[in-house]
Amino acid sequence: MNHQKVLIRSQFKEIYVVILLLIAFVPVLIWMSDRWFAEDSYYSHGILVPIVSFLLVFRKKKALERILPEPSPWGLRVFLLGIILYWASALWHVYFTSGFSLLIIIAGLVLHFHGERTLREIAFPLSFLVFMVPLPIIVVASVCFKLKILAAYLATFILNLIGYPCVQLSSLIKMRHSYVLIEDSCGGLRSLISLTALGSLFAYQLRSGLRNKLVLFISAIPIAVIINSFRIVFLAIVGETWGTDYTQGTLHSFSGSLVFAFAFLIMLALKKILERRNG
Repeated sequence: MNHQKVLIRSQFKEIYVVILLLIAFVPVLIWMSDRWFAEDSYYSHGILVPIVSFLLVFRKKKALERILPEPSPWGLRVFLLGIILYWASALWHVYFTSGFSLLIIIAGLVLHFHGERTLREIAFPLSFLVFMVPLPIIVVASVCFKLKILAAYLATFILNLIGYPCVQLSSLIKMRHSYVLIEDSCGGLRSLISLTALGSLFAYQLRSGLRNKLVLFISAIPIAVIINSFRIVFLAIVGETWGTDYTQGTLHSFSGSLVFAFAFLIMLALKKILERRNG
């Protein structure tokens, strides 16, 4: 009976702390939601990340219930580290590190209330929350520029290879009768971030060793880059054949969705191949 009372008190403390955290992190949550729902956002998947993370934890409900709470003395230390990072981030208005401080704080609370075994059990769902924290704009701009130059280079190489003469001028592909200007939104960063998150999920679910998990996770990067280059090739051929007007609007948006669908299928096929090899 006393054990049950202690457990109930502990649960009330957890709920109380969670409510306080949500209140404290309101500015960070607003910043993240603004980035998630912004026009041409690279983090439109962000709203799904905490939902997926929650479902992953929920799937472990029975396993977590079997773990007896063993509070760790490291819990408060990790918690305080997260609070210090959050305070410093708020002082300097760096929301990016504020988002990461939330993960550290959650890890500290899990250690404090439940212990190391519980934290190990939910390590991936907690780490997966990283994908909901938008990168700083300066980093996004730098990566976007490099990706669109790489995409232009690969698309130019493929176009020349299949018989469509063209030259690359930075992020512009000049053809005989048309041209393709690769904007930041077409550089492939959105697909890269989304597929990296998806790759981590596939790797987590892969019934194989660590090596194959790493292969599957890392493969998301070249798959995203190459598939996006083929999208640019497709739009370039359409523009050269029927005119650049046909490459805008619906076709442009549809090709973006198609790219992600193809990349998803490739990742899924690779997952199946690695599982069969392991079996």
